[in-house]
Amino acid sequence: MKCRKLENGKWECYAEGPRDSITNKRNPIRKQSQKKNVAQQKVKEALEALTSGIDGKKANNVTFQEVAADWMRVYEQSGVKRSTVRSRESSLKKINTYFGDIAIGRISHQLIQDMLLDMYKKQYSKSLLDHAKVTARFVFQYAKKQKLRLDNPVTETVIPRNRKSVEEIENEEIHEKYFEVNELETFLQTAETKGLLHDKEWFPVLAFTGMRAGELCALKWTDVFFDTNQIRITKTMDNIADMKSYELTPPKSLKAVRVVDVDPQIMDLLKRLKVRQKEALLKYRSTTSKYHEENFVFSRPKNGYPYSTKYLYRRTVRLCKMADLDKVEGTHILRHTHITMLTEAGVELDAIMARVGHEDSKTTKNIYTHITKNKKKDAAERISFHFGKLLDYKIGG
Repeated sequence: MKCRKLENGKWECYAEGPRDSITNKRNPIRKQSQKKNVAQQKVKEALEALTSGIDGKKANNVTFQEVAADWMRVYEQSGVKRSTVRSRESSLKKINTYFGDIAIGRISHQLIQDMLLDMYKKQYSKSLLDHAKVTARFVFQYAKKQKLRLDNPVTETVIPRNRKSVEEIENEEIHEKYFEVNELETFLQTAETKGLLHDKEWFPVLAFTGMRAGELCALKWTDVFFDTNQIRITKTMDNIADMKSYELTPPKSLKAVRVVDVDPQIMDLLKRLKVRQKEALLKYRSTTSKYHEENFVFSRPKNGYPYSTKYLYRRTVRLCKMADLDKVEGTHILRHTHITMLTEAGVELDAIMARVGHEDSKTTKNIYTHITKNKKKDAAERISFHFGKLLDYKIGG
């Protein structure tokens, strides 16, 4: 590398880059700066880019927003759920407000870190920050594959976190994630007496099968086996923008595909629901020109369309408030409650995870550990109560 000081006071450094692979023409690299070491560094970076095949000119002209749009076109065809695509689009919209118009090759690690810090100061949720970081990482990974970056500047960026106080940690009780027996009874009674359409069916089904809300919304009558008291789970309802644009997709994992044994009383609830549904079908099919006859277990009587998980969430929150239950966690609280019921019944962890369709779940294991710990403590107290007198001679002697 050669350097010289120009008449204007700047330093210019020069080096020969690799020849063009097609034309064999020379590829001289010249960079200028007020400081010699800066000019040298610019030449070095340009050489590294050429050696690795990086298209420096394009990298400094195409914006993050443009590269992100290219990535999104590929990503949405990769088999991910529409709800996931919408989530990524939402994250990109937020990221673009920070550096969407900046060239992809000029975005630094510090620029991304500053974005995360600013979002944290503006009190964006932890989930939104996590999604923003992951989405940005995907885009820069795509840029590397397209020879627009040597590195991924998202690497080693830090998402700020509030440091929890001792009091907060101690108050984060695992039992807040599920209903106690009396709370579940109150919730189901409220669904029976004050619930809206389907509340007295789908909430008991969720509580006594451990199904996810999306799995319940996707159920069809061909998945319900009345002769064996079983329900087959093979699909889930993707979040829908409106009633008619739903999508049925495979469950979260292979373990989520399963057949669940169901209490006969729950099956009786479903039998009665099926009778009422047939009556509604006969009533509205003739008056509705576009009745959606797709055999869903839980469908809207007037048009046959299925419900969304968001709709089910709102119903859960409504009943929790009406029942004066503070644990407003959405439909997942019933899934967690089912896990506690299985644990209390002495079912082993592996069998529980198979029933609820989990490959590995921190929450499931935490609930299981919490319940079994209490059972062990209770067992020790019972032994002490019934047989403690046997130790009296030891203590007395």
